Amino acid sequence: MEDVLELYRKPYDPKYPVLCMDEASKQLIAETRVPLPAKEGQLARYDHEYERKGVCSQILFVEPLRGWRKVFVCERRTMIDWALCLREILDLHYPDALQVRLVLDNLNTHTGTSLYEAFRPAEARRLLERVAFHYTPKHGSWLNMAEIEIGVMNGQCLNCRIDSQQLIAEEVAAWEKRRNQEEAKIKWSFTVSAARVKLTKIYPSIKI
Repeated sequence: MEDVLELYRKPYDPKYPVLCMDEASKQLIAETRVPLPAKEGQLARYDHEYERKGVCSQILFVEPLRGWRKVFVCERRTMIDWALCLREILDLHYPDALQVRLVLDNLNTHTGTSLYEAFRPAEARRLLERVAFHYTPKHGSWLNMAEIEIGVMNGQCLNCRIDSQQLIAEEVAAWEKRRNQEEAKIKWSFTVSAARVKLTKIYPSIKI
C-alpha cells in the first residue's frame, strides 16, 4: 500500500510517467420493444424487458497527473489481449518514456508472463524493461486511481442499454476524446501518514 501511495506523491516526470490501469466489463443489452420518445412533460420511456447480447471488456489506462486516458474495448480480457494493449501504451503513446510506472491489481493476467505468452522472448523482454509494475495490496484495489476513472466512464458514457461492442467502442472513444481535451485530472489526497492513522489495524503491532 505504502509503495503505491508514495508513487502518487512523486512529481510529474515525462520520462517516468505514473499510469494506473484496471479492467471493467459491460453487459450488452438490446431493447425488445421500440422505446417511446420523449415529449413535453414526459421523459422517453423504455420497456423493462431486455435481451442479453453477451459482454465486452474495457481495459483502461489513465495518467492522473497529465489528465490523459486510453480505453481499449475488447471482446475478452485474456493474457494476450492485455499484452497487446500494454505494448500499444508503451510504443505508441509513451515512446519517449524511459520507464512507465504502472499501478495495477493482482489479476493473474497482469504480469510479465502475459507478455511472454503474446510475443517472442526478445520482444517480451524489451517491453518488460520499459515498465515497472506497482501492485495494489490484496483487498486494496481501491488504491488504484483507474477505478475512479472507470466510475466516471460508467456514469458519463455507459449508463444506458447498449447492444453491441462496436457501439460501446464508439461511445467510449468519444468520451475519451472529450476527457483528454479537457485534461481532466484525478485529485488524490490519501497519503502514507493518513493511512497509518486510518488503517492502523492492518499494520503489525510491535511491542518493544
